[in-house]
Amino acid sequence: MSQATLFYVANLLVYGGVDAIACLGLSMQFGVAGVSNFGFIVFQAAGAYTAAVLALPRDTANGGFQSYVGGLGLPFPLPWVGSALVGGLIAVPFAILVGRRLTGHVAAIGLLVTAVMANLLVTNFVPFLNGAAGVSVVPQPLQNQANPNGAPYQLGYGIAALLIALAAYLLCRRITESPYGRSLRAMRDNGPVADALGKNLLSLRTAMLVLGGALAGLSGGILVGFITLWSPAAWGYAETIVLFAAVIIGGLGNHKGAVLGALLVPLGFEEATRFIPSSFGTPGLIPALQWVAIGLLIVGFLWFRPQGVIPEPRRRILSRAVATAGGGGGAALLAARPARGAAPPPAGTATPGPGAPAPILATEAIVCSFDGVRAVDGVSIAVQRGGLTGLIGPNGAGKSTLLSILAGTLAPTEGRITYEGRDITDLPAYRRARQGLVRTFQLASEFKRLTVMENLLAAVPDQRGDSFRGAVRGRRYWRRDEALAVEEARGILADFGLEAEGDSYAGDLSGGQRRLVEIMRALMARPSLLLLDEPMAGVHPTLARRIGRRLQSLCAGGLTILLVEHELAFMDEFCDPVIVMAEGRVLDQGTMAALREKAAVVEAYLVG
Repeated sequence: MSQATLFYVANLLVYGGVDAIACLGLSMQFGVAGVSNFGFIVFQAAGAYTAAVLALPRDTANGGFQSYVGGLGLPFPLPWVGSALVGGLIAVPFAILVGRRLTGHVAAIGLLVTAVMANLLVTNFVPFLNGAAGVSVVPQPLQNQANPNGAPYQLGYGIAALLIALAAYLLCRRITESPYGRSLRAMRDNGPVADALGKNLLSLRTAMLVLGGALAGLSGGILVGFITLWSPAAWGYAETIVLFAAVIIGGLGNHKGAVLGALLVPLGFEEATRFIPSSFGTPGLIPALQWVAIGLLIVGFLWFRPQGVIPEPRRRILSRAVATAGGGGGAALLAARPARGAAPPPAGTATPGPGAPAPILATEAIVCSFDGVRAVDGVSIAVQRGGLTGLIGPNGAGKSTLLSILAGTLAPTEGRITYEGRDITDLPAYRRARQGLVRTFQLASEFKRLTVMENLLAAVPDQRGDSFRGAVRGRRYWRRDEALAVEEARGILADFGLEAEGDSYAGDLSGGQRRLVEIMRALMARPSLLLLDEPMAGVHPTLARRIGRRLQSLCAGGLTILLVEHELAFMDEFCDPVIVMAEGRVLDQGTMAALREKAAVVEAYLVG
């Protein structure tokens, strides 16, 4: 093999490793966690600059022809370590920006604008980072111990880049295949539902922005050590689009696909253009056509094959589970385990006397206004512990809005909410869920790209592997908790007649089956108070009665349920008391038999 060929192979190895590391970072953010970070290139640029200035001597060296911040002259591998640290650290303010204030497409645009502004600042503010000239003559790793211009060094550098890419792949796979990775994918599919199940979305997004930023920064550090220069022009926002194209084409949510996309798009396109004659077209035509081709590829894959070349794998947990004898089903498992709930009331909290049992949940004059319209208008209710309480009313009465307020999904305009003797009015939804206050939603809200079994497991609280630290520690650390959760979920699936669908995608089920998945998932969250919003919508009446009996048995075991439902026959048979709302206010409450005798209730809702 000729010397030129060796250098060419080394160049391919380095760029392949660098692109793979960057795509893996973006795959964790976008493909797994659903964070559309259009400012991704900022992390890679910051990491590259950090590695450069950590390796460079003082800016007065070499005749002082360039200015930069740093110049510590640190030995290898400290510049690379620094590049990863800085890439992760600068993600924190990004996370605060998009995690607290901005979400979804608005966050994506915000990050894109941030990237553009950062590039303009670096390019035009010369005293800071030397402007458009950037920095050059960056020392290469171990250049005093080996000849950087020799083929062995170049090939070694390429192999090192590939080994680091392999390590990054194994880390990303370990995280994604853990219960923590399942929480990330649940957040990607439906953030509000994940929040209502106790997932701290800000923490999850921050962790993925930091991890992706660290990988991007490391990839930049490796690259700048190879090419020995850094220029802001090489880190424009358009480069992020190339990485997004790689992840989309390779396969969203699949790290093998991210690596394949890195080889096909950034590396493959660049190399393919080398074989086009320089005389072809006008100057600048080839780069322009390259961007056109990338754009067409993105549109084509999103239209015809959105799952990419290598789709995200279906995780068949149920089919891998080892069947166990006995057990008594999900109801027995639910009865045997403690519900998660709030801590005991603090000292000094008022408690009622023996004749007045304390309600588990109470509201005082709750108001919720939208553009001056009071959807909920001064509602005060008390939900007694261990009961199956119904909530009915005509469309627009404010029932679902009230449930959203109780769960923390929606903030009240006025009023106070107490749960287990504590004021939770300002408590976020995920913290209420962690204290045992769990809800379902009016519309089907399953995690569509997770299987039915994964939907149930995503709700299990306090799993050892459902944290970044637990995920990194590996399967041996959390597999026992996972096995117990799988066994519990198998029992509940059997009780609800959906065991055969355990490994099916939840988004492929019928409307009634999706409703059942929501109920089962809520039960897996170990609630002490369960808020059900029209759970029987789309469910066959025979199955609805079976579910009603199951809910009654759970209440007899200590669970409390507040249930919104339009089917009055269900309320007649299973709910006592029943609260009636109309025009945002509580109209009356009592048994359905008693409510049918009230003229105001009949006129507002029960006519016909």
